[in-house]
Amino acid sequence: MKPTLLILAAGMGSRYGGLKQMDELGPHGESIIDYSVYDAIQSGFDKVVFVIRESFADVFKERFEPRLKGKIKTEYVYQDLNDLPEGFSVPEGREKPWGTGHAILMAKDVINEPFAIINADDFYGRGAYKQVFDFVANSKDDNEYAMVGYALHNTLSEHGTVSRGVCETDSNDNLVNIVERTKIGYEGEKIFFYEEESKTELTGQEAVSMNFWAFKANYFERLEASFLDFLKEKGQEMKSEFYFNAVVDQLIKKDIVSTKVIRTDAKWFGVTYKEDKPLVQEKLDQLIKDGIYPEKLW
Repeated sequence: MKPTLLILAAGMGSRYGGLKQMDELGPHGESIIDYSVYDAIQSGFDKVVFVIRESFADVFKERFEPRLKGKIKTEYVYQDLNDLPEGFSVPEGREKPWGTGHAILMAKDVINEPFAIINADDFYGRGAYKQVFDFVANSKDDNEYAMVGYALHNTLSEHGTVSRGVCETDSNDNLVNIVERTKIGYEGEKIFFYEEESKTELTGQEAVSMNFWAFKANYFERLEASFLDFLKEKGQEMKSEFYFNAVVDQLIKKDIVSTKVIRTDAKWFGVTYKEDKPLVQEKLDQLIKDGIYPEKLW
């Protein structure tokens, strides 16, 4: 069974200003999403589901439908603050979305097969899609999930420190824990993790999570059950967020699932700030020169 690609594209990009999911970065107006879907198609995926907001649905579909028609099946689902299970309501004054776990739940009625999730504004590299496709093809256990582990040095910024989830694994490369390191950066050629008055040198080979995961369809039931618990506990708060990876962490620690860390040499890059745009355009131009992509994708 071929996996589906689920793209989380409901965020408006407040730090970036505007709909960065559709920002034109390639030579013919391609966005990072275009390259992600292209890589997924090349790797064997045959369906893509976009989690978006209804407020920009028309503009989004007008952009992507003509490009993707006939190349891959498409579905669109909407993340809405008011889309809650029966018996729950949004507390008065809350405007903040419920988080990535809620976004993924929006797709439960359109995905019945194994699926991978990615962020809309991150470039993950062709090799990583192929590795995820191969994992799904070979994994026969419904309680085995996976996470792509990027080598830390392939995810750093030249513009300052970054926050990364550093993975701890067992001898079988199964995820044991993710430790959030909030300040990692270069000093010359060396990489350090900074905390208060101290700094620790890192090798750069550490596997880090960049939110590229693979799940079996049963993850939706587990996510839904956890969301109910979350709403009972934190549903009346103004800024509480329900994170899908926190649910995976609970499932691992209860020995319900295992999560394989798929180590990849693929290079990740993302667009967080407008200042990142020229660098991303430069990297895409180089990939085109290297023959990884045609100059015009579609």
